[in-house]
Amino acid sequence: MQFSGGKSKETEKWGNGTTVTEFVLLGLSTNFRVRAGLFVLFLVIYLIAVAGNGLILMLIIVDSHLHTPMYFFLSNLSFIDISYITTSVPQMLVHCFMDRPTIPLGRCFAQMSSALLLGVVECLLLAVMAYDRFVAICYPLSYNLIMSRNLCIQLSASVWVSGFLLTIIPFFTMQATLCGPNVVNHFKCELQAVLKVTCSDTHANGITLIITSVFTLALPFFFIVVTYGRIGCTVLHIHSTQGRSKALSTCGSHLTVVSIYYGTLLAMYLRPQAKTFSNREKVVAVFYSLVIPMLNPIIYSLRNRDVKGAFCRLAGKKVEEPG
Repeated sequence: MQFSGGKSKETEKWGNGTTVTEFVLLGLSTNFRVRAGLFVLFLVIYLIAVAGNGLILMLIIVDSHLHTPMYFFLSNLSFIDISYITTSVPQMLVHCFMDRPTIPLGRCFAQMSSALLLGVVECLLLAVMAYDRFVAICYPLSYNLIMSRNLCIQLSASVWVSGFLLTIIPFFTMQATLCGPNVVNHFKCELQAVLKVTCSDTHANGITLIITSVFTLALPFFFIVVTYGRIGCTVLHIHSTQGRSKALSTCGSHLTVVSIYYGTLLAMYLRPQAKTFSNREKVVAVFYSLVIPMLNPIIYSLRNRDVKGAFCRLAGKKVEEPG
């Protein structure tokens, strides 16, 4: 994102010659007791998210039983979740004890760009994981041949490169001018919230956001829906109840994560934007910024026998082989 009409990209004049060098973040509450409670809540969520995703990442790395395409992509997801929640929560914890939390412009833009990149990469990665499940269920005999190590690495690299092209480049081509209040109605530097305090015409920026949202949200979600439609048709042709249950169990965790993540983001971004950022939107932002990264490792581990087995092996416990 670039500023125009000022001394530099990080300082703009507004009001009566005042230089804007930072944003003031309103946060979620002005009540100290509420902020203290939020500090405890955010800290617990952050620790669970980092510990859960870190544990899954470690298990996948050290346990050879998990060296499969599905868990390779899951390790990418865990890394993304740790990085994503770390872009905002440590700052949020500090701001809980500040009456006037501020963030420098440079750090604000770094937070926005990194969060956008990680969010888009996760959207694309979930689509790739849906393709992996599609091959596993629809072409089980050719799964290892199709989902080779080289293809998995290529798909992972493509996700990161595509995420960069779809977010960072459009982000830095956006134009915005700060000439008024620098108070952002949010608990972090969220692109939509920051754009609402600029005084320049944001019509072009809005079109850019819609176009990128189509490629990063709508199209991957459509691909996942079509993929699971094909998976559903294949499952219906499986005659044995055990085989059908096993096929569905391999998709249950991923489908749950997709429903929660895409449902939240689609409701947030693919809708008409108001002139102000509402408190309801901040609550939704808390959900996809904190809660989802915490839920992902729980969803993938609670009913996952492979992950439980890897943990038991790591802990030195005997693992019962399925009969």
